[in-house]
Amino acid sequence: MYDFNSYDLIIDARSPREFADDHIPGAVNLPVVDNAEFAEVGTLHRTDPLAAYQLGARYSLLNISRHIETHISHVEARSRILVYCFRGGKRSKVWQDVLETIGYRVERVKGGWKAYRRWVNEQLVTAPANFRYIVVSGPTGCGKTRLLSALHESGAQVLDLEGLASHRGSIIGAVPGKPQPTQKLFDSRLLERLSQFDPSRPVWVESESKKIGQVQLPEALLVKMREGQVLAVNAPMAQRVQLLREDYQHFEEDPQVLIDRLRNLRPLIGGEEFEKWEALAAARQVPELFERLMRYHYDPTYRRSILRNYPGIDSSPQIPLQDLSPAGLLPVARELQERFERNVD
Repeated sequence: MYDFNSYDLIIDARSPREFADDHIPGAVNLPVVDNAEFAEVGTLHRTDPLAAYQLGARYSLLNISRHIETHISHVEARSRILVYCFRGGKRSKVWQDVLETIGYRVERVKGGWKAYRRWVNEQLVTAPANFRYIVVSGPTGCGKTRLLSALHESGAQVLDLEGLASHRGSIIGAVPGKPQPTQKLFDSRLLERLSQFDPSRPVWVESESKKIGQVQLPEALLVKMREGQVLAVNAPMAQRVQLLREDYQHFEEDPQVLIDRLRNLRPLIGGEEFEKWEALAAARQVPELFERLMRYHYDPTYRRSILRNYPGIDSSPQIPLQDLSPAGLLPVARELQERFERNVD
């Protein structure tokens, strides 16, 4: 596959819908035909291929003309450009022909996005094994994600899987206003992030299950994480409740939405316990609701999961966190780096 960082511009010639599903990181979507035009040409092609090609050519020339004015006119003459479409066929070729006529140095991805996608799948089988992982584990609300952020700020190599997935990793983990990427786009982002790491240094990551929301982690990554150094973090319940109030403020403003998200758990935790959750939500006693959720559902569930995936967790280094604010976690992150990165093989 190509060294994508070596190009000044990467053009995705596919429709916006295809681009949203997945694309090469850093690519700009300059479609030859938009969603509606793509569907129209495809429908016409079934009955009259010649007319379909004529229609596609008209749309292509109009759209490329607009893209030249809005994007290409600002690209320097010595720039290297990479262009691709679905299979490396007509849509990317028309872009290549136009750009080469202008005078740019242009390459076209052989096999297009389909070839890129195969390469991503192949890489995610092998790339995770290139790194040593330090896995931060701990129950809900103990500050794992914030600790990773502090580690990143202090210069550590951090793989923020929940950030890549746009999800906090539980039944209530959807981030308001931030839909999750497709599985394909998540894979692309994950591989891009791995490619930025130095294999001689450890990668810090949060313990995760197989799925984060609707996206699934590569099995090769899960295997290597479970072989890594595990750190068990925890925090006082009061700090954990405060963290949930800050990170899930939308539920504090509308606790009924939280109850609706949790409704599928009723058969698991029992009607009596669920009714207590409902009563706390109705009384808008959200801090008490958060604490009860952690004590009676999330903590026992997490305990079972962590013992299954990391059976040696109780003998792992225990990291108590007393202050889950960014300012409080930064010195902890620096101390952890000094303690666990200095003896890397």
